[in-house]
Amino acid sequence: MEVLSSRMLLRPADPDASRRFYRDVLGLAVYREFGPADDPGVVFFLGQGLLEVSPAPETDTVSEGSHAAHLQIWLQVRDVRAEHDRLVAAGVPVRRPPLTEPWGLIEMWIEDPDGTPIVLVQIPEGHPLRRDRRSIDL
Repeated sequence: MEVLSSRMLLRPADPDASRRFYRDVLGLAVYREFGPADDPGVVFFLGQGLLEVSPAPETDTVSEGSHAAHLQIWLQVRDVRAEHDRLVAAGVPVRRPPLTEPWGLIEMWIEDPDGTPIVLVQIPEGHPLRRDRRSIDL
């Protein structure tokens, strides 16, 4: 399989609330909008990925019975604690405050209006994920 592009698709119960959450609260930049002006699909930039938030098509049988808990969104940020303070001030409930995990990442958990779990991750200085593997002689 050759993957040329990818994105996560969200078909929320309240598309307008989810669009506002991702655009206005999290501050994600819009890549493009499509569909009707009163209920558009919106594709957001997620670092190197994309997130599409759009209403489910009337003929959508694939999503029937599925639950948002099957999807988790991972967002790397520069400063988890600063995001924590900003999101709390914006009224976003924090499921789990910032903690340093045993694997060395600083993580906190929030959720979108449909309950989709979102982990905000900070990669501290010196963590192996910060090493540029291209400069290591093989």
